[in-house]
Amino acid sequence: QVELVESGGGLVQAGDSLRLSCAASGRTSSSYSMGWFRQAPGKEREFVAAISSRGDNTDYFESVKGRFTISRDNAKNTVYLQMNSLKPEDTAVYYCAARRFGYSTLHSYYDYWGQGTQVTVSA
Repeated sequence: QVELVESGGGLVQAGDSLRLSCAASGRTSSSYSMGWFRQAPGKEREFVAAISSRGDNTDYFESVKGRFTISRDNAKNTVYLQMNSLKPEDTAVYYCAARRFGYSTLHSYYDYWGQGTQVTVSA
């Protein structure tokens, strides 16, 4: 069992930065691949970024490449999403997720989910 708690969301202006954190609990949480997803009102949940269990492989949604960076600190059981140059279209609830095997861009492949943190970017 892995429990995930996101933090770091908030209201910012376009061009600002935020860093989201996802604290994982559970003895084997560092062996899980991790992903960040987001869901805007009236839209489906979409992939944002993912990282392998060791942190040596990452993947990003095309629209966030060059602006967002996913990283992890396994000693702290925490995954981060550094978001720079934020745009109004980045506004959504951001969720972190854990997957027992290799990471995926498909949200249905993840085993555990956090409750989400709201990110709002004003124009």
